[in-house]
Parts: sequence; structure tokens; C-alpha cells
Amino acid sequence: MLRIDLNCDMGESFGAYEMGNDEAVLAHVSSANIACGFHAGDPRTMHHTVRMALARGVAIGAHPGLPDLQGFGRRPMALSRDEAYDTVLYQIGALAGFAQAQGARLTYVKAHGALYNTAARDAGLSQAIVAAVRDYDPGMAFYGLAGSELIRAAQEAGLRTVSEVFADRTYQADGSLTPRSRPGAMIEDVEVSVAQVRRMIFEGLVRSVDGREVPVSADTLCIHGDQPGALAFVQRLRREMADWGVEVKAIGA
Repeated sequence: MLRIDLNCDMGESFGAYEMGNDEAVLAHVSSANIACGFHAGDPRTMHHTVRMALARGVAIGAHPGLPDLQGFGRRPMALSRDEAYDTVLYQIGALAGFAQAQGARLTYVKAHGALYNTAARDAGLSQAIVAAVRDYDPGMAFYGLAGSELIRAAQEAGLRTVSEVFADRTYQADGSLTPRSRPGAMIEDVEVSVAQVRRMIFEGLVRSVDGREVPVSADTLCIHGDQPGALAFVQRLRREMADWGVEVKAIGA
């Protein structure tokens, strides 16, 4: 039986502002990428999200982003290598504290938003992010865009790499994600999403917005928890994958 991890960005509420339908979505995913308070989230939200994930047997990972609450971490920011290292290490440690307090530990790290997308093309930034993960806990897995500098840096550092593909995002010809500032960046039609996921899993290919076939490696599949249709998408994807004979299971489980 084929196996794939199904991850979702979570814990992105902040104060009185609620985002996503985390409790419902957690019933259908195998891994939760939990915001660490820089691009979204706050201490109470982090604590609550870790608790909900653990109660459902869902693996927990740190989802560090740029220090930009107003922009939700999606606006590019120029960080030196040292700044990137410190930013990521700080956030991993913060979330790990909530996990440890509840008798658990983080199993992976996945960068968020502009930090993720910039590092996917920037070897130096990727190396800084990876160094923070390695120095905190070399036993953690590292999630990165399939075929990107993130994966290359993690492999060079000896970390366990997990190549990621996206169920609800479109791709460019170079394998990068279509920027959210452009029309069509998000896939809002569940039928289109299902078709894209099937090809990525079984053929190792995704069609870019200009019609080119881009090779990908699908170890983990991401669905964004902040999109309005997240619950419907993840429910449908779970049904389809069960029909395809694909087992959804966390990395290392």
C-alpha cells in the first residue's frame, strides 16, 4: 500500500481573531504544522492546538515564519543568515516548550509563507533554516518544497528530508508555487485538486500554470487550513485516497 503524510497549517488564530477550522480538520490529517507566534498564533493558541493534535494522535511540527503578524508572514523580508537562524530557532523552542509540557515532542519543522517560498530558491537562507533545526534537534524531520533548495540543504546537513507537494496551490514551470499575489494561485475547485493530487502521487508530475509537466516527489501533501473550503477539501481527499489504496500516515509513524 502506498503511504503519504497529510499535513495542514494550524494554530493561526491570534487573540480575538480566529482563523481556520482546526478542530474539525484535525480529524482528517496526520500532521499539524503549528504557527509559533511570529506570522500568526499566540501562546494560548499554541498550547490549545498542541493539545488538540495530541488528543487525536496527530504528529506536531513547528511552522516558523517571518516576524510579520500584519502581513501573515507572506510578505518577503530580507534576513541575514544569522537573523534567519535565530528567528527559526526561537520559534522551534517556543512550540517545543508547549509540547514538552504535555509529555510530547516535535517531530518535524516546516517553514511558513514567504520564508518557505524564498528559501526554496535561496540556498543561503535554506542553509540557515536547516542549521537551526539541526542544532535544536538533528533527529527531527525537515519538510520542504519538492526539488527545492530547502530539500538540498537538509540533505547536505544530514536531516531526514520530507518532500512536500500541495493539494490547493498551483505551480510554476520551475516547480515553485504560484505567488498568492497572482490570480489562480489557490485551487478552489475540489475536482481540480483531486486530479492534481492523484497525478502527483502516482505519476510524480504536476502540470504548471503554463501547461508544462513538472516532476515532483510526494512524501507529504499539504492542505492550507486558512482557506474557507479546507474541511471539504480534506474530507474529499481522504475519501479519494482511501479508494486509491493510499494510506495516510505521519512521517515516522
